[in-house]
Amino acid sequence: MTLARAADRTSHIELGSGVLIPSLRHVMVTAAAIATLVDLAPGRVNVGIGSGFTGRLAMGQRPNSWAFVAQYARQLRTLLAGEIVEVDGAATRLLHGPGQAPARPIRVPFLFAVRGPKALAVARELGQGILSVTPTAGFAWSTLMIHGTVLAPGEPFDSPRVMAAAGAGASIVLHRAYEFPGDAGELERLPGGQAWRKAIEAIPERERHLHTHEGHLTFLNALDRPVVNGDMIKAFTFTGETAALRARVGELAAKGVTEIAFQPKGPDIPRELSAFAAMAGLPASPAPIRV
Repeated sequence: MTLARAADRTSHIELGSGVLIPSLRHVMVTAAAIATLVDLAPGRVNVGIGSGFTGRLAMGQRPNSWAFVAQYARQLRTLLAGEIVEVDGAATRLLHGPGQAPARPIRVPFLFAVRGPKALAVARELGQGILSVTPTAGFAWSTLMIHGTVLAPGEPFDSPRVMAAAGAGASIVLHRAYEFPGDAGELERLPGGQAWRKAIEAIPERERHLHTHEGHLTFLNALDRPVVNGDMIKAFTFTGETAALRARVGELAAKGVTEIAFQPKGPDIPRELSAFAAMAGLPASPAPIRV
């Protein structure tokens, strides 16, 4: 629904899911939704697919297996091609008639959210690109997902505006270390990690996932707010003044990143988008940004 609204309000930006989780939506529903979006914005649609971070963990489930993700992607591509594919033991095909959806085949790029060798293997086999949270070389289309804000000259990293715009981006390191610990003590070694663990373990175990993922990448929740500070924002997000961030963009390109996906947060989304675009040297919008 949000992408369809964006399609109606824009004429040249690309649109895509960032990212869809196979277990959350039947593949036929996904194929039909993509067809509708392509009808609204032909040539501007990309499809991001992942195994599930908050999309699974917020419901108390672990991520989908990459074998399942790969099967889903193959089924989705076949449906968009207008061909028959087996789903849940039955033959299925998109049945839209003339004028109800674009003519098949519908060709859209697939980008996979990657973390680890299995994800990379699926991306190389089935995708046209990747999305990642660390610079990843070796792909013609390598999108880095970042969180942060462009500081005004002299603005501190812990100002109320910066905390609202970048705090949730910093808190994700705590969530990830808790959910996917690389080794014992990883969470405790992070700034505020010991206090964060003490707070989460005071909550009944069956409800901890609900508290961990509340506000995921949008606002600081009650667990995060006491421990996230300006130092964490400086260390773990893409936050700084224009010149410093512009230099970092160049460094990312040298590491194989071909595209940046910036997720704005906070109470003033138009400000975040405009400031980031100016920092990156993008052309000014011919009209005020609407959200």
